[in-house]
Amino acid sequence: MKIGITGAHGLIGWHLCCAYLQEEDVDVIPAGRAEFESPESLQAFVAQCDAIVHLAGMNRGDEEEVYATNVRLAQNLVAACKAAQVNPHILFANSTHSLGESRYGASKRDAACAFGEWAELKGARFTNLILPHVFGEHGRPFYNSVVHTFCSQIAKGEKPEIRVDGDLELLHASDVAALALESIRCTDSDAMNSVQPAGVKMKTSELLAKLEAFHRSYREERTVPNLRNALDLRLFNTYRAALYPAAFPVDLTLHSDDRGWLFEAVREDNGGQTFLSTTRPGVTRGNHYHYHKVERFLVVSGEAVIRIRRLFDDKIEEFRVSGEHHQFVDMPTLHTHEITNVGESDLLTLFWAHEVFDPEAPDTVWEKV
Repeated sequence: MKIGITGAHGLIGWHLCCAYLQEEDVDVIPAGRAEFESPESLQAFVAQCDAIVHLAGMNRGDEEEVYATNVRLAQNLVAACKAAQVNPHILFANSTHSLGESRYGASKRDAACAFGEWAELKGARFTNLILPHVFGEHGRPFYNSVVHTFCSQIAKGEKPEIRVDGDLELLHASDVAALALESIRCTDSDAMNSVQPAGVKMKTSELLAKLEAFHRSYREERTVPNLRNALDLRLFNTYRAALYPAAFPVDLTLHSDDRGWLFEAVREDNGGQTFLSTTRPGVTRGNHYHYHKVERFLVVSGEAVIRIRRLFDDKIEEFRVSGEHHQFVDMPTLHTHEITNVGESDLLTLFWAHEVFDPEAPDTVWEKV
């Protein structure tokens, strides 16, 4: 099954690409700005797809430009399908704003109408995904969501301000990915034509208080907060993404006297799991990523290089760590990572995760850095 994703390099698109990496029967065909530059390139894109998740659009800017852009993108996609004589299942990332009176909401509403009219004319499937406030790791501050704006400001030591303490309904981008795939796989053509998933409701002030509490605990008190609640874990990982890579590695406080030395490796409120391992010279461990797991690498003795690469990105961050300098690096989610012994003796490393390993749901996916 070939699933096209427009806006594949944006927040939701990137999360869909990450989520579908594990789906053996799914081939993702990403589309960015280049595919929309000409009718021919857009026709070539739609001709490959069994289904298309349409995420490309404009969220911020001049109101009339936002309206015109979003409607034009939908119309161009419909025109490409007609010209290529294909009828893929189209899923449109609509918004709860479409139920309101803003020009952005109107653009979403009218774009959905364009897709609906095409689907009725061609006998094709159209799914209208009416989404609330979507957030996730690596969103753009002041663009995607107030979650990303707050996380960026807090990570930089700035003080966020609330102008209007509005109502939020938070939904993680991975939930959108799961919902889209469920709809594509649904064999009932009359089902899931209009879907409005529920998020977690809270005030803007509640969100800010939660993120600031994460920051105090994680950065000031050096304690990983309680992450047993699914939303808290997702918000915490989004906050951690704003810290990476500038905040790492983190220095630990060494306590020493005539008996020797001691440092605190992990302080946390989750009941996680700790491992100690040796790695021989020249050997690499890792080459995997996690969707939600919080994981810490801490070299106790020896010399190592930790390498981390964000999925679908070529840039590799390197951290040189040593048992001579007591530091840790926490692995960001959706980044493949490895640790290599670059010293001449065995490497002793402490690995910690916020949850006990479950072989039935390991949340550990192989991917070479």
